[in-house]
Amino acid sequence: MPTFFDIRDHGAVGDGVSNDAKAIQAAIDECTTRGGGTVVVPAGAVYLAGSIVLRSNVELHVERGATLQCSGDWTDITERSTVSALSGGVITPETVESGQFITAHGAENVAITGAGTIDGGGRHYVLENLGPIYRMPNARPFTVFLIGCTDVTITDTLFRDAALWTVRLTGCESVLIRGIRIRNDMLLPNADGIDLDHCRRVRVSDCDIRCPDDAISLKTCEEFPDAGPCEDITVTNCVLESRSSALVIGVDVVQPIRNVVVSNCVIRDSHRGLSVNLGQKTQFENILFTGIVVETRIDDDAWWGRGEPIYVSAMPWHDEVGTVRNVRFVNILARSENGAYVEGFERGLIEGILLDNVRIELEHRGELAGGRYDRRPYSGAGEIVDHPTAGFYVKNADDVTLRNCEVVWAGESQPWHGPAVETVNAGVVVEGFRGDSARPGEIPAMVRS
Repeated sequence: MPTFFDIRDHGAVGDGVSNDAKAIQAAIDECTTRGGGTVVVPAGAVYLAGSIVLRSNVELHVERGATLQCSGDWTDITERSTVSALSGGVITPETVESGQFITAHGAENVAITGAGTIDGGGRHYVLENLGPIYRMPNARPFTVFLIGCTDVTITDTLFRDAALWTVRLTGCESVLIRGIRIRNDMLLPNADGIDLDHCRRVRVSDCDIRCPDDAISLKTCEEFPDAGPCEDITVTNCVLESRSSALVIGVDVVQPIRNVVVSNCVIRDSHRGLSVNLGQKTQFENILFTGIVVETRIDDDAWWGRGEPIYVSAMPWHDEVGTVRNVRFVNILARSENGAYVEGFERGLIEGILLDNVRIELEHRGELAGGRYDRRPYSGAGEIVDHPTAGFYVKNADDVTLRNCEVVWAGESQPWHGPAVETVNAGVVVEGFRGDSARPGEIPAMVRS
């Protein structure tokens, strides 16, 4: 009984023009019928395809030198789903249709492997280049979208040019993502890297991700309100770059996110570094970031963020917001154009935040001015507010500790550069702090109000 199934034996042409989806699906279905095995996308060709559905006990292996490319013809994307519509960064009551290039529903022991390339075909969906960002249609495909699967493995593959989120896992459990690379067009909105949505027991390691929207995102989306929490997640040994958040916990959340460890990562040239961003009525707790080097810069306002290396927020996106508790940032080295930012909409929403051995070197390096904080997504007035830049800014939060932290002002002093630490209506303990304001003698090192 064969365990390897070559898609060419099922009619795949590999000319980069013909739709090979039927041949690939036939290989997958035969593999499943025979008890499972490996479906091989062989080297030396570009295999254009519409939607592909993986089955239990199937490994889709894209060989080095092979490209599996998503069709730019929307009619070839036969696997469809509805997602919440976004308008101005706010989820609206309407839904829009999206598609899936590679998908699976309730499969067990499913894998995507190999050193070849999976191309999401994002370039085919661009409507207009607006300068800092493209205008895109709502109807476009996720590159990989696995729903309710267990024992999932994704390793070694290069993903490029996603039209929407690159790798989305929803309601999946026991997941390993290792050694993948993601290279997306840096003007394409919503082209996230890895999105873990309502997932449990996930290990992400040794990945290299460069994408315009969030590089790694943990969430619990509204489309699947009963899929449970996102929990027991580790992310380690990754290099991330984003025009939004390099690593974000939150934004679209209706169930808790908890028990998360992010370690030994490098974040480069991103609009926001490490983000814990709660905007709906649920809970985040027990989150640890440790051993991370962060480099952030100020990018265009079309992208959320203002160069913050660390960002913790509990601001209502809709009507109400839940709580963030027990979050630790330990051994963080940051070079940034903005400071660490912690803000709750009111007291009692954020508590138990520890920043331990965090060094922030602030230097204005780009053409865009600083002195602003970005609170998006936020449904109230003042999404982006003008405010002097502090090394550490804490507002409306309880039980916050800055231990052995340091602020260094580098380069030319800017008019918006301010104190080393600013606290507003917050319970903050400062221990072993090193550093001063941007202009000692003119601005106090620490400002409390």
